[in-house]
Amino acid sequence: MNRKGKLLIGALVVAGLAGAAVWYVAGRGEQDPAKRYRTVDIGRGAVTQTVSANGTLNPVVLISVGTQVSGTVKKLYVDFNDKVRAGQPLLELDDALVSASERQSAATVANAQATLDLASASELRMKALLADEYVSKQEYDQAAQALKSARAQLAQAQAQNARDRANLGFTVIRSPVDGVVIDRVVDLGQTVAASFQTPTLIKIAKDLTEMRIDTSFAEADIGSIREGLPAKFTVDAFPDRQFEGVVQQIRLNPTTQQNVVTYNVRISVANPDHLLLPGMTAYVSIGVQHRQDALLVPNAALRFKPANAARPENGGGGPSTVNGAPPAGKGKKRDGQSATVYVLDGQELRPVAVQLGITDNRNSEVVGGELGAGARVVVGENGNGSKPPSSVGMRMF
Repeated sequence: MNRKGKLLIGALVVAGLAGAAVWYVAGRGEQDPAKRYRTVDIGRGAVTQTVSANGTLNPVVLISVGTQVSGTVKKLYVDFNDKVRAGQPLLELDDALVSASERQSAATVANAQATLDLASASELRMKALLADEYVSKQEYDQAAQALKSARAQLAQAQAQNARDRANLGFTVIRSPVDGVVIDRVVDLGQTVAASFQTPTLIKIAKDLTEMRIDTSFAEADIGSIREGLPAKFTVDAFPDRQFEGVVQQIRLNPTTQQNVVTYNVRISVANPDHLLLPGMTAYVSIGVQHRQDALLVPNAALRFKPANAARPENGGGGPSTVNGAPPAGKGKKRDGQSATVYVLDGQELRPVAVQLGITDNRNSEVVGGELGAGARVVVGENGNGSKPPSSVGMRMF
């Protein structure tokens, strides 16, 4: 081998040794807990536990305007989104048949009136003749009975005529309240039939400045909801804006679907700007519990488990151990859920058992244990420190 080849081999050996040294030092640095783990300092603050559900926005009063008579739509006076006043005509039905019935009953009234006039005159004559004993008592009684029958027939005819006149008035459909037309079911020329179930022609929302949300909450959440609790919600139309409401009513009638029991919760909402429209989907959150100045731990710290954590021997829900060592401090037993967090104490990772209170799904309240404000809890591992350095040496060739 010539001198030039020996120099090349020597240079490669030196470079390999240098690379191995750098790799070894970097691997040792990755084992530094301060660099390997991501930590958060524990602090105090406010936390609110909420329950959530989806619902639908509806007007407080929604009136379905129908018809009491059958007919063909002859005129339409309103359309979608029109504002109407109480008593204002909405549409008109063809009144040909109803008008003919009214005229027929009016003629019947006139005929019954004429019959009554004749019976009244006959009764007066019979009464006078009876006084002079020109007719018998029986003949007078027959005249009096005819008078009473004529009066009854007139009353019957008048009642029929009043019903026909009312039906004639029903051919003009009027608004029962002040409001806004949100739906029109019929069109010009359409035939509607009034039967046992009144058909819906037009829907009117009485007042859109006040809305309501009808939601369904699971039975596991309904026990913490009370009337008067504040509620917040968002809608897809305004994703960056949060609206507020108040729990108005918890309906006692349950709904069961696929063995899941839910209860309807009605939430009242102010809508002065008319931004919220009927039928919008609302994503509702109700704050059921609130704490001020609570010791808070991130939920990410509750989910974190180090790679070398050993499973507890009892197989239960007790805290985990690190390197076979039991947790350092167990807090006083209190109502709440037990959990274990890992604290970076100097260069050591130490498990601490805690008792948890309410949560807002980002932070949880600590109600027991030896975790104090300012402690550095681990919430995860850095990406470059998840694997320990390998003990396999570098191959040169």
